[in-house]
Amino acid sequence: MVTVQAVNEAELILRAQNGERNAFSELVRTHTRGVFNVVYRMCGDALIAEDAAQETFIRAWQNISSYRPQTSLRNWLYRIAFNAGTDMLRKEKRVLPGDIDAMPLADDRPGPESLASQNERTALVQKAILSLPDASRAVLVLKEYEGMSYREIADALDIPIGTVMSRLNYARKLLKEKLEPALSISLEVEHV
Repeated sequence: MVTVQAVNEAELILRAQNGERNAFSELVRTHTRGVFNVVYRMCGDALIAEDAAQETFIRAWQNISSYRPQTSLRNWLYRIAFNAGTDMLRKEKRVLPGDIDAMPLADDRPGPESLASQNERTALVQKAILSLPDASRAVLVLKEYEGMSYREIADALDIPIGTVMSRLNYARKLLKEKLEPALSISLEVEHV
């Protein structure tokens, strides 16, 4: 079943491929949040994510004529975003976010101790994810944070489904190895 949104997106893509900037602007508006979120999960730095998202849409505009509608536009943009984010990280020579204080805090927090523990766990998980190899991190982010299927991930990264599954398995195994000791200690201290 073809949705109205898919028809509108296909029409916008065609118009953008014919050089219509307003149509491309509408595509950017539709996909900005997803592209930013994916890059942010990859690099852990909002400024790098913003720059990489901008770079993604610049590259997309420059290459919109080569986009083929057989693949999802979202997947095509995510592939560009991963490449842009990886390029930015290499250029910045930054692997981990520098300041845990920059993380947003929830308004309805139960108390300072609980908040500190939650922030510690969040920072540990983020640090562990950022330490994964790029290929494994990309698959993990798309599956766990974007909720994409194996097929969608395979299309977005232009790799076979079997590779998606093995990279995801490898990423989860590494995360477990990195996080299990730290989180078990953290949980034990919390319950004392």
